[in-house]
Amino acid sequence: MQRRDFMRATGAVALAGTIGTPSAQAQAKVVRVALGWINNVEYAGIWMALDKGYFTEEDLEVKTLPGGPNAPPPPVTVAAGGAEFGYGTWLPYLDAVNRGNDFVLVAGTFPVSPLGILSLPGKPILKAADIVGKKILAQGPNERTAIDATLALNNLPKTWEFVPAGFSPEALLSKAGDGYTAYGTNQAVTLEVKMNMVRGKDFFFTSFDSMGYKTFANLVFVTRAYLQSDRPTVMKFLRALTRGWTENLKDPAVAAKLAVSKYGADLGLDLKQQTRQNELQFAMLKNPAKPDAPLLTLDRDTIAGPMYAAAKASGRDKLPEVDKLADFTVMQEVNASLKKS
Repeated sequence: MQRRDFMRATGAVALAGTIGTPSAQAQAKVVRVALGWINNVEYAGIWMALDKGYFTEEDLEVKTLPGGPNAPPPPVTVAAGGAEFGYGTWLPYLDAVNRGNDFVLVAGTFPVSPLGILSLPGKPILKAADIVGKKILAQGPNERTAIDATLALNNLPKTWEFVPAGFSPEALLSKAGDGYTAYGTNQAVTLEVKMNMVRGKDFFFTSFDSMGYKTFANLVFVTRAYLQSDRPTVMKFLRALTRGWTENLKDPAVAAKLAVSKYGADLGLDLKQQTRQNELQFAMLKNPAKPDAPLLTLDRDTIAGPMYAAAKASGRDKLPEVDKLADFTVMQEVNASLKKS
């Protein structure tokens, strides 16, 4: 979930490859998907759609291109013609569009981003004001921007100390900083599962979303040219993906097992961690502002309101018209077709 999501402790990146049965998909249309991170349960909807044959039913052969610290960002891969679909992070996606890439958002996986700050009882960070004056361990520019934008949205001074950090929370535990940028579905789960720490007692996790910095995570995008030339394929992919995420909601353990034993089998993923991560993801699939909205549906009001506000707070004033940035009709048509089936 913002890009480079969960299970970073492995530091491993899977090789890209075709997923499916070649003989059964010999006549299927190939669809390449550039992921933002490694093949883990963050992409539960894809693994369920593959396992249940939903993509096959749509005559699609899916190739996933895993992301990771050594992989090109999905906007780069899609712009270069290496993938038809990409999973994007809000601000980097905006930057790619402003650099001249004619991308279009067609779906959004998590209306609530899991990115936030871990802290310990001695100096808990429970609200935006608690960041001021603190030493924060952060991984890179996206995390630093999230902190600065959160402070700006709360009319607070951007006075905090940046300390470079990796993807493991060990630096926080060793008191190298007062807070650590992390995912509530990843490093926070690691503390629970691997170290038997109790959330809300032994450590605290405060999401940027709860502090006013609201963005969708794992946005799905394509080029405008691809959408215009092959809209039926876009709809087929999203229809199968929606069914996959819907199926995933029945039991968090199923997709976790698929990630651990099949699609991310070479990554050393932990089943208990992946199951807990998937369980936590369920709540993030729903937009708090519009809880009845179907899964994966983009919301114009959310993008034009809090997401554009977050972008402006980060210093990005050049924002395209919302209806140029996203096509809201694709998921509307997908959902309508699913109701008929």
